[in-house]
Amino acid sequence: QVQVVESGGGLVQTGDSLRLSCAASGRTFRSYAMGWFRQAPGKERDVVAAISWSGVSTYYADAVKGRFTISRDNAKNTVYLQMNSLKPEDTAVYYCAARSYGYSSSSYTPRSPNEYDSWGQGTQVTVSS
Repeated sequence: QVQVVESGGGLVQTGDSLRLSCAASGRTFRSYAMGWFRQAPGKERDVVAAISWSGVSTYYADAVKGRFTISRDNAKNTVYLQMNSLKPEDTAVYYCAARSYGYSSSSYTPRSPNEYDSWGQGTQVTVSS
C-alpha cells in the first residue's frame, strides 16, 4: 500500500501563490503516475493536473492551464503543484493520488479518480476575494 501525504494548503488572497507538496512512499515511486484532484463542497472530485511516471507528459484541467504547474522529484519521492494567480473558485480540498499498479506508457497521465489506487487525506486551499 502506497502512503500519500499532502501539505502546503492554506488561506490566501486572490492573486497569491501556493505550492502544494505530496510525499509518497514506496521504492518504485519513479514508476507511479501522479495526479492532483480537488473537491469543493457539494461538488465532485475533479482532476486538476497529472504527470506521467517519466515526467515527460503532463495534463492540466482547462480551469488551471497557464496558472498551475505540476512537477515531480523522484529523488525525494515528491510531487508538487505550484499554483499561481489563485482565484476564489480555486477554493477546495486538494488531494494527491498515486497510480502504483500495472504497466503504463511513459506518457500516460491518468485523469479519472478510478485510475488511481492511493490517495492522501487532502489539504484545504481557501482563496479569499
